[in-house]
Amino acid sequence: MEVTSLFFGLFVAVSLLIYYLASNKYRMILLSLFSLVFIGTYSIKLTVYILVFALINFFIGKKIESSGGKNLFFRIGLAFNILQLILLRYSGFLLDPVFVMLGSSFELSVVSDIIVPVGVSYYTLQGIGYLFNIKMGWEKPESKFMNFLVFITFFPKFLSGPIERSNHFLPQLKEIKSFEPRRITEGIKLILYGLFKKVVIANQMAPFLTGVYSNIDSVSPSGLWLLIIIQPLCLYFDFSGYTDMAIGVAKLFGIDLLPNFNKPFFAENMTNFWKRFHISLSSWFNDYIFKQASFKYRKWGIYASIYALLLTWILFGIWHGAGWNFMLLGLIQALAIIYEFFTKKWRIKVFGKWPDIPRLWFSRLITFFFYGTSLVFFFSPDIHTTLRFFSNLGRTGSTVSTFNLPGIPVYAFLLMIIILLIEYVTNDFEKLNRQITVFWKSLTAPAIGIQIVVYVAMIVMIYYWGIAGQQFIYAQF
Repeated sequence: MEVTSLFFGLFVAVSLLIYYLASNKYRMILLSLFSLVFIGTYSIKLTVYILVFALINFFIGKKIESSGGKNLFFRIGLAFNILQLILLRYSGFLLDPVFVMLGSSFELSVVSDIIVPVGVSYYTLQGIGYLFNIKMGWEKPESKFMNFLVFITFFPKFLSGPIERSNHFLPQLKEIKSFEPRRITEGIKLILYGLFKKVVIANQMAPFLTGVYSNIDSVSPSGLWLLIIIQPLCLYFDFSGYTDMAIGVAKLFGIDLLPNFNKPFFAENMTNFWKRFHISLSSWFNDYIFKQASFKYRKWGIYASIYALLLTWILFGIWHGAGWNFMLLGLIQALAIIYEFFTKKWRIKVFGKWPDIPRLWFSRLITFFFYGTSLVFFFSPDIHTTLRFFSNLGRTGSTVSTFNLPGIPVYAFLLMIIILLIEYVTNDFEKLNRQITVFWKSLTAPAIGIQIVVYVAMIVMIYYWGIAGQQFIYAQF
């Protein structure tokens, strides 16, 4: 079921109506049912598998607390989660080549073809985080399986997150949810905004990206440089669009999901960037990998942090997919953050002499271009395409593309600029933003009228350019 389809909108509307008409004691059963139906539209076998996955993690969570061997059961749970992730996502890269070397034609990757592992990377991290929290005594195991099943399968976040923490999500399920018009209004606004970013902006940029990577040797260096600028914007509007929709749909059901973006292109360095971009994933790796590894090897001193950073970011890259490209993507992020750590004093000494505004924007532009360049590893289909990209980037002469690259419509570019300008004001001018907000609220009737016009215009544009289009980029993970 495509999240941008009219069918999904109808599914949400019917589910919401049934949810609020039902007694509170049946709502978790209903949310579980809605989520399993949603998953079933991708694969019935996946629905059965996710039920087994949830049961195993639910049972192990209880055993961790109730038994004397909590470390043993935690390791069993950790091994189960990691092995099933490897089997469903990485067997073609890691395991099948071993069988080939042994002269066997057996392929474990057929398992993923049968189950269709949609969302596996997301619910696996949620399962691991839940077991870790219980082991550390940060939360008690969930007593009701239906609540835990909703935590794992909740359909707004199932495909691409945000990656929820059990100690944030599960307590909300114990609250009695009443129909609140304010939350419904906020949720619908977020859904519309996310859909707008995906359909009207990201989808219009996507053909340029696919055009370049499909014809990498025929694109001029200027086209490749332009791609470095375009691809982080395309990814941001695509992924943040999904996140807005997920948070908006969850809000309709009275559930608050974790934030995933906070105006990332106004970060001054990569350390700060990853506190603003895909927050639920980067914070998960920070809490469950980096902090644990650096604490375990704290006797190494500064080398413990370096090791933990390398481990964290290489795993971060591998989480995105099997292949050398993703490993290198993680390694590059680690090296950038290590560089920022060791050169902090030097950079303060050198750039501290600059006026604030030039220094600020120089830092932001460097961060943006670094991230845009690193995304070549993200979008390239393989390492050979990546190498050709960087090789062609430095070509000299009057090389021009031998075909016409798809252009980015002017309206999409202008709308993107407007949204980024709004983010700029809210990020850099808090006082001005507050004043605008107060002034806007004081104009009750005119403000409502303008809002209605804007929302209608957004709906018309979404309808005109079609709500069915490219899949969300992060849905592949």
